Amino acid sequence: MTLTLFEEFISLALLILGMTAVSNFLFFPRLKATQLAHQPKLSILIPARNEAAVIGQTIRALLGQSYGNFELILLDDQSDDGTGAAATQAAHGNPRFRLISGTPLPPGWLGKNWACHQLSQAATSDYLLFADADVRWAPDALAALLALAQREQAGLLTVWPTQQTETWAERLVVPLMSFAILCYLPILPVHYTRWPAFAAANGQCLLFRRAAYEKVGGHTAVHNNVIEDVALAKAIKSHRLRLRMADGNRLVSCRMYQNWPEVRAGFAKNILAGHGGSVPFLLLSTLFHWLVFLFPWLWFAVTLDVWLLVLGLAGVVLRGGTAVFTHQRLLDAIFMPVSVLLMTRIACQSIQWQRHGTAEWKGRRLGIRD
Repeated sequence: MTLTLFEEFISLALLILGMTAVSNFLFFPRLKATQLAHQPKLSILIPARNEAAVIGQTIRALLGQSYGNFELILLDDQSDDGTGAAATQAAHGNPRFRLISGTPLPPGWLGKNWACHQLSQAATSDYLLFADADVRWAPDALAALLALAQREQAGLLTVWPTQQTETWAERLVVPLMSFAILCYLPILPVHYTRWPAFAAANGQCLLFRRAAYEKVGGHTAVHNNVIEDVALAKAIKSHRLRLRMADGNRLVSCRMYQNWPEVRAGFAKNILAGHGGSVPFLLLSTLFHWLVFLFPWLWFAVTLDVWLLVLGLAGVVLRGGTAVFTHQRLLDAIFMPVSVLLMTRIACQSIQWQRHGTAEWKGRRLGIRD
Protein backbone atom coordinates (compact mmCIF):
# COMPACT_ATOMS: atom_id res chain seq x y z
CA MET A 1 0.00 0.00 0.00
CA THR A 2 1.42 3.34 -0.99
CA LEU A 3 1.47 6.43 1.12
CA THR A 4 -1.24 7.92 -1.08
CA LEU A 5 -3.57 5.04 -0.22
CA PHE A 6 -2.78 5.58 3.47
CA GLU A 7 -3.68 9.24 3.09
CA GLU A 8 -6.90 8.41 1.27
CA PHE A 9 -7.90 5.91 3.95
CA ILE A 10 -7.19 8.32 6.79
CA SER A 11 -8.98 11.15 4.98
CA LEU A 12 -12.08 9.01 4.44
CA ALA A 13 -12.06 7.80 8.06
CA LEU A 14 -11.80 11.33 9.42
CA LEU A 15 -14.53 12.51 7.06
CA ILE A 16 -16.94 9.83 8.29
CA LEU A 17 -16.06 10.48 11.93
CA GLY A 18 -16.46 14.21 11.41
CA MET A 19 -19.86 13.85 9.74
CA THR A 20 -21.06 11.62 12.58
CA ALA A 21 -19.83 14.12 15.16
CA VAL A 22 -21.49 17.10 13.47
CA SER A 23 -24.77 15.19 13.27
CA ASN A 24 -24.55 14.35 16.95
CA PHE A 25 -23.66 17.94 17.88
CA LEU A 26 -26.91 18.97 16.20
CA PHE A 27 -29.25 16.24 17.41
CA PHE A 28 -27.83 14.74 20.63
CA PRO A 29 -30.24 15.69 23.48
CA ARG A 30 -28.88 17.56 26.47
CA LEU A 31 -30.46 17.66 29.90
CA LYS A 32 -32.10 20.96 30.75
CA ALA A 33 -33.40 22.17 34.10
CA THR A 34 -37.19 21.72 34.10
CA GLN A 35 -39.91 21.82 36.70
CA LEU A 36 -42.61 19.18 36.35
CA ALA A 37 -46.25 19.70 37.28
CA HIS A 38 -46.74 15.92 37.49
CA GLN A 39 -44.11 13.98 39.40
CA PRO A 40 -44.44 10.18 39.12
CA LYS A 41 -42.79 8.24 41.89
CA LEU A 42 -39.17 7.33 41.23
CA SER A 43 -36.96 4.68 42.83
CA ILE A 44 -33.31 5.77 42.94
CA LEU A 45 -31.21 2.62 43.21
CA ILE A 46 -27.53 2.82 44.12
CA PRO A 47 -25.23 -0.19 44.47
CA ALA A 48 -22.27 0.74 46.64
CA ARG A 49 -19.15 -1.26 47.50
CA ASN A 50 -16.49 0.55 49.51
CA GLU A 51 -17.71 4.03 48.58
CA ALA A 52 -17.44 5.72 51.98
CA ALA A 53 -15.32 8.54 50.54
CA VAL A 54 -18.08 9.77 48.20
CA ILE A 55 -21.39 8.34 49.34
CA GLY A 56 -22.23 11.08 51.85
CA GLN A 57 -22.03 13.80 49.21
CA THR A 58 -24.15 11.69 46.84
CA ILE A 59 -26.89 11.02 49.38
CA ARG A 60 -27.11 14.67 50.43
CA ALA A 61 -27.30 15.83 46.80
CA LEU A 62 -30.11 13.42 45.97
CA LEU A 63 -32.13 14.23 49.07
CA GLY A 64 -31.79 17.93 48.17
CA GLN A 65 -33.33 17.60 44.70
CA SER A 66 -36.09 19.91 43.50
CA TYR A 67 -37.92 16.75 42.38
CA GLY A 68 -39.41 15.34 45.54
CA ASN A 69 -41.44 12.21 44.78
CA PHE A 70 -38.85 9.45 45.14
CA GLU A 71 -37.44 6.75 47.35
CA LEU A 72 -33.68 6.39 47.63
CA ILE A 73 -32.43 2.86 48.21
CA LEU A 74 -28.75 2.15 48.78
CA LEU A 75 -27.44 -1.40 48.70
CA ASP A 76 -24.30 -1.82 50.79
CA ASP A 77 -22.53 -4.53 48.82
CA GLN A 78 -20.51 -6.10 51.64
CA SER A 79 -18.34 -3.02 52.09
CA ASP A 80 -15.60 -3.01 54.69
CA ASP A 81 -15.01 0.76 54.85
CA GLY A 82 -18.18 1.97 56.57
CA THR A 83 -20.13 2.84 53.41
CA GLY A 84 -23.50 2.01 54.97
CA ALA A 85 -22.82 4.03 58.11
CA ALA A 86 -21.63 7.03 56.08
CA ALA A 87 -24.76 6.93 53.95
CA THR A 88 -27.07 6.65 56.94
CA GLN A 89 -25.36 9.56 58.64
CA ALA A 90 -25.70 11.70 55.50
CA ALA A 91 -29.42 10.86 55.18
CA HIS A 92 -29.94 12.18 58.72
CA GLY A 93 -33.17 10.26 59.25
CA ASN A 94 -34.84 11.29 55.99
CA PRO A 95 -37.79 8.89 55.49
CA ARG A 96 -37.15 8.67 51.73
CA PHE A 97 -33.83 6.92 52.36
CA ARG A 98 -33.50 3.19 52.90
CA LEU A 99 -30.35 1.13 53.40
CA ILE A 100 -30.31 -2.57 52.55
CA SER A 101 -27.48 -5.07 52.89
CA GLY A 102 -26.36 -7.08 49.90
CA THR A 103 -26.45 -10.86 50.05
CA PRO A 104 -23.50 -13.05 48.98
CA LEU A 105 -22.77 -13.24 45.28
CA PRO A 106 -24.39 -16.31 43.64
CA PRO A 107 -22.42 -18.43 41.15
CA GLY A 108 -22.42 -17.03 37.63
CA TRP A 109 -23.26 -13.45 38.61
CA LEU A 110 -21.05 -10.37 38.48
CA GLY A 111 -21.12 -8.16 41.57
CA LYS A 112 -22.75 -5.00 40.24
CA ASN A 113 -25.38 -6.93 38.30
CA TRP A 114 -26.36 -8.90 41.40
CA ALA A 115 -26.53 -5.71 43.47
CA CYS A 116 -28.75 -4.02 40.88
CA HIS A 117 -31.03 -7.05 40.73
CA GLN A 118 -31.51 -6.93 44.50
CA LEU A 119 -32.23 -3.22 44.32
CA SER A 120 -34.87 -3.76 41.63
CA GLN A 121 -36.59 -6.27 43.90
CA ALA A 122 -36.72 -3.73 46.72
CA ALA A 123 -38.02 -0.85 44.56
CA THR A 124 -41.70 0.16 44.66
CA SER A 125 -41.97 2.72 41.83
CA ASP A 126 -42.88 2.74 38.14
CA TYR A 127 -39.56 4.42 37.28
CA LEU A 128 -36.23 2.82 38.23
CA LEU A 129 -33.07 4.93 38.21
CA PHE A 130 -29.87 2.90 38.56
CA ALA A 131 -26.98 5.22 39.40
CA ASP A 132 -23.39 4.80 40.54
CA ALA A 133 -22.36 5.94 43.99
CA ASP A 134 -19.89 8.52 42.64
CA VAL A 135 -22.34 10.33 40.34
CA ARG A 136 -22.88 13.97 41.26
CA TRP A 137 -26.32 15.54 41.00
CA ALA A 138 -27.18 19.20 40.47
CA PRO A 139 -30.40 20.22 42.29
CA ASP A 140 -32.55 20.05 39.12
CA ALA A 141 -31.03 16.86 37.71
CA LEU A 142 -33.84 14.45 38.60
CA ALA A 143 -36.50 16.79 37.26
CA ALA A 144 -34.57 17.10 33.99
CA LEU A 145 -34.25 13.30 33.73
CA LEU A 146 -37.93 12.60 34.32
CA ALA A 147 -39.03 15.41 31.99
CA LEU A 148 -36.98 14.04 29.11
CA ALA A 149 -38.00 10.43 29.78
CA GLN A 150 -41.68 11.36 29.80
CA ARG A 151 -41.45 13.58 26.75
CA GLU A 152 -39.68 10.87 24.74
CA GLN A 153 -41.74 8.00 26.22
CA ALA A 154 -38.46 6.19 26.76
CA GLY A 155 -38.31 2.62 27.97
CA LEU A 156 -34.70 3.41 28.86
CA LEU A 157 -33.10 6.84 29.11
CA THR A 158 -29.36 6.71 29.62
CA VAL A 159 -27.32 9.80 30.40
CA TRP A 160 -23.63 10.40 29.76
CA PRO A 161 -22.54 12.43 32.79
CA THR A 162 -20.17 15.36 32.39
CA GLN A 163 -16.88 13.75 33.32
CA GLN A 164 -14.80 15.59 35.90
CA THR A 165 -11.09 14.99 35.41
CA GLU A 166 -8.10 16.33 37.32
CA THR A 167 -4.96 14.24 36.87
CA TRP A 168 -3.30 13.94 33.46
CA ALA A 169 -4.29 10.29 33.13
CA GLU A 170 -7.94 11.19 33.64
CA ARG A 171 -7.79 14.13 31.27
CA LEU A 172 -6.19 12.17 28.45
CA VAL A 173 -8.27 8.97 28.70
CA VAL A 174 -11.66 9.50 30.33
CA PRO A 175 -13.00 12.01 27.71
CA LEU A 176 -12.42 9.37 25.03
CA MET A 177 -15.68 7.75 26.16
CA SER A 178 -17.61 10.77 24.94
CA PHE A 179 -15.37 11.00 21.88
CA ALA A 180 -16.30 7.42 20.94
CA ILE A 181 -20.02 8.01 21.42
CA LEU A 182 -20.09 11.28 19.49
CA CYS A 183 -17.83 10.17 16.62
CA TYR A 184 -18.75 6.52 16.19
CA LEU A 185 -22.42 6.22 17.15
CA PRO A 186 -24.87 8.42 15.20
CA ILE A 187 -27.71 9.42 17.49
CA LEU A 188 -30.50 9.35 14.90
CA PRO A 189 -30.25 5.58 14.23
CA VAL A 190 -29.96 5.02 17.97
CA HIS A 191 -33.26 6.79 18.55
CA TYR A 192 -35.22 6.00 15.43
CA THR A 193 -34.24 2.51 14.23
CA ARG A 194 -34.78 -0.92 15.76
CA TRP A 195 -31.25 -2.15 15.04
CA PRO A 196 -29.54 -3.26 18.28
CA ALA A 197 -26.18 -2.49 16.65
CA PHE A 198 -27.06 1.18 17.15
CA ALA A 199 -27.32 0.96 20.93
CA ALA A 200 -25.20 2.06 23.85
CA ALA A 201 -25.73 3.02 27.47
CA ASN A 202 -23.83 4.29 30.46
CA GLY A 203 -24.34 2.36 33.68
CA GLN A 204 -23.62 5.49 35.70
CA CYS A 205 -27.17 6.66 34.94
CA LEU A 206 -29.92 4.35 33.64
CA LEU A 207 -33.56 5.41 33.96
CA PHE A 208 -36.05 2.64 33.11
CA ARG A 209 -39.77 2.46 33.01
CA ARG A 210 -40.32 -0.50 35.28
CA ALA A 211 -42.49 -2.25 32.69
CA ALA A 212 -39.68 -1.99 30.13
CA TYR A 213 -37.07 -3.21 32.62
CA GLU A 214 -39.13 -6.26 33.47
CA LYS A 215 -39.98 -6.98 29.82
CA VAL A 216 -36.29 -7.33 28.88
CA GLY A 217 -35.59 -9.52 31.91
CA GLY A 218 -33.85 -6.91 34.05
CA HIS A 219 -30.37 -7.61 35.34
CA THR A 220 -31.14 -11.33 35.47
CA ALA A 221 -30.87 -11.35 31.68
CA VAL A 222 -27.35 -9.85 31.82
CA HIS A 223 -26.17 -11.43 35.08
CA ASN A 224 -22.69 -12.35 33.83
CA ASN A 225 -22.12 -9.52 31.34
CA VAL A 226 -19.26 -7.11 32.11
CA ILE A 227 -20.88 -4.37 30.00
CA GLU A 228 -24.39 -4.98 31.26
CA ASP A 229 -25.47 -1.42 30.47
CA VAL A 230 -24.90 -1.89 26.72
CA ALA A 231 -26.53 -5.33 26.83
CA LEU A 232 -29.63 -3.84 28.44
CA ALA A 233 -29.75 -1.09 25.82
CA LYS A 234 -29.60 -3.67 23.04
CA ALA A 235 -32.34 -5.68 24.73
CA ILE A 236 -34.56 -2.59 24.92
CA LYS A 237 -34.27 -2.12 21.15
CA SER A 238 -34.70 -5.84 20.46
CA HIS A 239 -38.02 -5.72 22.32
CA ARG A 240 -39.15 -2.73 20.23
CA LEU A 241 -38.98 -0.34 23.17
CA ARG A 242 -37.61 3.20 23.04
CA LEU A 243 -33.97 3.81 23.86
CA ARG A 244 -32.96 7.42 24.37
CA MET A 245 -29.54 8.88 25.18
CA ALA A 246 -28.68 12.33 26.50
CA ASP A 247 -25.69 14.39 27.56
CA GLY A 248 -25.58 15.24 31.27
CA ASN A 249 -24.82 18.89 30.52
CA ARG A 250 -23.33 19.47 34.00
CA LEU A 251 -26.63 18.55 35.69
CA VAL A 252 -25.32 15.01 36.05
CA SER A 253 -21.56 14.65 36.45
CA CYS A 254 -19.04 12.14 37.70
CA ARG A 255 -15.39 11.71 38.56
CA MET A 256 -14.79 8.09 37.69
CA TYR A 257 -11.15 7.63 38.68
CA GLN A 258 -8.44 9.39 40.65
CA ASN A 259 -5.15 8.32 39.04
CA TRP A 260 -3.50 6.32 36.25
CA PRO A 261 -3.72 2.86 37.91
CA GLU A 262 -7.46 3.35 38.43
CA VAL A 263 -7.94 4.66 34.88
CA ARG A 264 -5.98 1.76 33.41
CA ALA A 265 -7.82 -0.90 35.41
CA GLY A 266 -11.25 0.68 34.96
CA PHE A 267 -10.99 0.88 31.19
CA ALA A 268 -9.17 -2.45 30.83
CA LYS A 269 -11.99 -4.35 32.53
CA ASN A 270 -14.45 -3.17 29.85
CA ILE A 271 -12.54 -2.55 26.64
CA LEU A 272 -12.29 -6.16 25.48
CA ALA A 273 -15.96 -6.85 26.21
CA GLY A 274 -16.75 -3.66 24.29
CA HIS A 275 -15.08 -5.28 21.28
CA GLY A 276 -17.24 -8.38 21.51
CA GLY A 277 -14.64 -10.25 23.56
CA SER A 278 -12.53 -10.56 20.42
CA VAL A 279 -8.79 -9.96 20.78
CA PRO A 280 -8.33 -9.66 16.96
CA PHE A 281 -11.07 -7.02 16.83
CA LEU A 282 -9.45 -5.08 19.68
CA LEU A 283 -6.06 -5.26 17.93
CA LEU A 284 -7.65 -4.10 14.65
CA SER A 285 -9.32 -1.21 16.48
CA THR A 286 -5.99 -0.25 18.06
CA LEU A 287 -4.30 -0.32 14.65
CA PHE A 288 -7.07 1.85 13.20
CA HIS A 289 -6.55 4.51 15.86
CA TRP A 290 -2.79 4.45 15.34
CA LEU A 291 -3.30 4.98 11.61
CA VAL A 292 -5.85 7.78 11.95
CA PHE A 293 -4.60 9.75 14.94
CA LEU A 294 -0.90 8.93 15.33
CA PHE A 295 0.51 7.94 11.94
CA PRO A 296 -0.05 11.36 10.26
CA TRP A 297 2.13 13.07 12.88
CA LEU A 298 4.87 10.44 12.70
CA TRP A 299 5.00 10.46 8.90
CA PHE A 300 4.78 14.24 8.71
CA ALA A 301 7.90 14.42 10.90
CA VAL A 302 9.68 12.32 8.26
CA THR A 303 8.29 13.74 5.01
CA LEU A 304 7.01 17.24 5.92
CA ASP A 305 4.00 16.43 3.70
CA VAL A 306 1.51 19.24 4.32
CA TRP A 307 -1.52 17.00 3.78
CA LEU A 308 -0.35 14.73 6.59
CA LEU A 309 -0.16 17.79 8.83
CA VAL A 310 -3.73 18.65 7.83
CA LEU A 311 -4.86 15.12 8.69
CA GLY A 312 -3.11 15.26 12.06
CA LEU A 313 -4.73 18.59 12.86
CA ALA A 314 -8.11 17.25 11.74
CA GLY A 315 -7.90 14.54 14.38
CA VAL A 316 -7.09 17.12 17.03
CA VAL A 317 -9.98 19.33 15.89
CA LEU A 318 -12.34 16.36 16.08
CA ARG A 319 -11.23 15.60 19.62
CA GLY A 320 -11.52 19.29 20.49
CA GLY A 321 -15.08 19.52 19.18
CA THR A 322 -16.22 16.65 21.38
CA ALA A 323 -14.42 18.26 24.33
CA VAL A 324 -16.36 21.50 23.88
CA PHE A 325 -19.68 19.68 23.50
CA THR A 326 -19.14 17.68 26.71
CA HIS A 327 -17.60 20.50 28.78
CA GLN A 328 -14.06 19.10 28.81
CA ARG A 329 -10.78 20.99 28.48
CA LEU A 330 -10.31 22.08 24.88
CA LEU A 331 -6.51 22.30 25.05
CA ASP A 332 -6.22 18.64 26.07
CA ALA A 333 -7.19 17.79 22.48
CA ILE A 334 -3.66 18.53 21.28
CA PHE A 335 -2.52 15.42 23.17
CA MET A 336 -4.76 13.09 21.14
CA PRO A 337 -1.75 11.03 19.94
CA VAL A 338 -0.72 10.51 23.56
CA SER A 339 -4.27 9.45 24.39
CA VAL A 340 -4.05 6.80 21.65
CA LEU A 341 -0.82 5.48 23.18
CA LEU A 342 -2.42 5.30 26.62
CA MET A 343 -5.39 3.42 25.20
CA THR A 344 -2.94 1.01 23.56
CA ARG A 345 -1.46 0.32 27.00
CA ILE A 346 -4.98 -0.26 28.34
CA ALA A 347 -5.75 -2.66 25.49
CA CYS A 348 -2.58 -4.62 26.27
CA GLN A 349 -3.62 -4.82 29.93
CA SER A 350 -7.04 -6.14 28.95
CA ILE A 351 -5.54 -8.78 26.64
CA GLN A 352 -3.14 -9.86 29.38
CA TRP A 353 -6.03 -10.25 31.82
CA GLN A 354 -7.98 -12.24 29.23
CA ARG A 355 -5.07 -14.62 28.68
CA HIS A 356 -4.41 -15.22 32.37
CA GLY A 357 -7.91 -14.77 33.79
CA THR A 358 -6.60 -12.38 36.45
CA ALA A 359 -8.94 -9.39 36.10
CA GLU A 360 -10.24 -7.99 39.39
CA TRP A 361 -12.41 -5.03 40.32
CA LYS A 362 -13.05 -3.94 43.91
CA GLY A 363 -11.68 -7.18 45.24
CA ARG A 364 -13.72 -9.50 43.00
CA ARG A 365 -12.69 -11.61 40.04
CA LEU A 366 -14.31 -10.64 36.75
CA GLY A 367 -15.40 -13.12 34.11
CA ILE A 368 -13.37 -11.36 31.44
CA ARG A 369 -12.97 -14.60 29.51
CA ASP A 370 -16.73 -14.75 28.89
